[in-house]
Amino acid sequence: MHFHLTTGVAVLERTPRALHALLGGLPEAWTTPNEGPGTFSAFDNIGHLVHGERSDWIPRARLILARVEDRRFQPVDRFAHYHESKGKTLAELLDEFSQLRAANLATLAGWHLTDADLELDGEHPAFGHVTLRQLLATWVAHDLGHLAQTARVMAKQYREAVGPWRAYLPILDREAHPSAQIEQLAGGGPETEAES
Repeated sequence: MHFHLTTGVAVLERTPRALHALLGGLPEAWTTPNEGPGTFSAFDNIGHLVHGERSDWIPRARLILARVEDRRFQPVDRFAHYHESKGKTLAELLDEFSQLRAANLATLAGWHLTDADLELDGEHPAFGHVTLRQLLATWVAHDLGHLAQTARVMAKQYREAVGPWRAYLPILDREAHPSAQIEQLAGGGPETEAES
C-alpha cells in the first residue's frame, strides 16, 4: 500500500481512542509488566508515544517544510519517557497523548500538503535523506507497532494461565524485537542508544 495522507491520518486519529479503550481503568497488573530489559510495558508505550508527539513527527516535518539548507534531524531520546512519565498516572498519559495528537493532526491538516510537499526531504542521522512522505508513513507504522507491542506484552501475562491453548496462541511466545530494531522502524538509527 502506498502512503496517502488521508488514509494515514485515519489511523493516526484513531490511535488515542484505541489505547484509551484498551488500557483505560485497567489495574497495574496489566499495564506495568514488560518483556524484559530494554522492553516497554503498556505504560511505557504510552509515555513513549507522548514523547514522540512532542519531539519527533511534527518537529521533523516542520524542519523539512522549512526548506532550510540544514535539514538534519535532531536525535530523539527513545528512553526520555522514563523520566518524563515519572509521577504520572496512566490516565494522565492517555489524556496527554490524546491532546497532543489532536493538536499535531490539526497542525498537519493546516499545512494543506501537496504531493510535491510530501517529496521534500530531510536528513536522518542514520538513514540520510528521507522524504516527508516516508516520515509520515513511519508515524503511522510506529503507532501500529506500539499497539501490537502493547497487546503482546499484555497477552504474555497469561502465557501459563491458558494451559494447553498456548499452542494456538503464537502471540504468547513471540519474542520482543530488539529495541534498536523497533526504533529504527520508528525513525531512529543505530548511531546512539538514545536515538529514534
